[in-house]
Amino acid sequence: MNIKEELDLLKRNAQFREIPEIDKKAEGKIIVNGREYINFASNDYLDISTNEELRREFLKNYDCSFSSASARLLTGSSPEYKALENTVAKLWNKESALIFNTGYQCNLGVISALIGKDDAVFSDKLNHASIIDGMTLAKGDFFRFKHCDYENLEKLLEARRSKYKKALIVSESVFSMDGDTADIDRLIELKNKYDCLLMIDEAHAFCCFGKYFSGISYGKDVDIITATFGKAVGSFGAYCASSFNIIDYLVNKARSFIFSTSIPPINIAWSNWLLTEKFEFLKERKEVLNVLVAQIHNLLNTYGIITPSVSQIIPILIGDNDKTVKLSEKLRANGYYIPAIRPPTVPIGTSRLRVSLTAGCKFNDFERLLEIIQN
Repeated sequence: MNIKEELDLLKRNAQFREIPEIDKKAEGKIIVNGREYINFASNDYLDISTNEELRREFLKNYDCSFSSASARLLTGSSPEYKALENTVAKLWNKESALIFNTGYQCNLGVISALIGKDDAVFSDKLNHASIIDGMTLAKGDFFRFKHCDYENLEKLLEARRSKYKKALIVSESVFSMDGDTADIDRLIELKNKYDCLLMIDEAHAFCCFGKYFSGISYGKDVDIITATFGKAVGSFGAYCASSFNIIDYLVNKARSFIFSTSIPPINIAWSNWLLTEKFEFLKERKEVLNVLVAQIHNLLNTYGIITPSVSQIIPILIGDNDKTVKLSEKLRANGYYIPAIRPPTVPIGTSRLRVSLTAGCKFNDFERLLEIIQN
């Protein structure tokens, strides 16, 4: 099958995707092809990235380079990097941290660096593609346990762990497509029982959960934390927080870190400014989001809608690709922007609309959304 035939097949199966022509984004809104929509598709959970007042305040006080022009191990580092890494390490109460260009590169680099040919990874079946690709790239073996099924994980550990030198258990904290959460305490129990390292991806929990913004793993015996600045922080980049030894090892072994031109210092300074100088403002935005999330989940209960979600991510499961696309188009005709999520992003037969709540969303808009879907 040639490329055109594969593209035609994607179109027939309602799996063909195109980059949207986005003109502008503002608080809770998005303009696509000249038309404004209510935006329920953003990962900008605290609604930071579109805040022009914040941006103007930052630029008055910071004058940083717009290019690093090199990988960090050459000439691409700067004081801004070390400041942000120190901030992140303190937030998580970890010894050290390392910034990666994206969440994808972070998970890819961490797993592929740590897992050698005599090692193994045990991964939740619904973990993000970056984790799956990291396992695939690593030289060791990997095993996927049923989603949040820790009895299944223990069976795998009982049968397989003794065959490997090093083992890594990996899970997201808040799962990106279902909005449910991992049982961190149970994972810690298993990692200690079977002498494993535990890695938790906090990408969708960082700055949305926890007293100190640090997801749902803060203060717990988790060896490796990964997360992103590109969601709730409204910035760019990602990080790994861990021990001195693991971070030093990644600096020397993580290929996605070593061979990438680093993020411009202006972006690094922006992230650190938000997490330090604007910490109280972020807390306020987090509280706005948390109140909205609680209201929406109460509304879902009122409607009798069952969802695995306990977070700002709410899946509306349709199943069929074509039906999901048509419902997305119906909502767009009514002024809502919620693109269809289809395989390979989610398993076959679980196509859905992924409603993503942010601090800029409105309760009444979501209530009307449910009415449109049910009519």
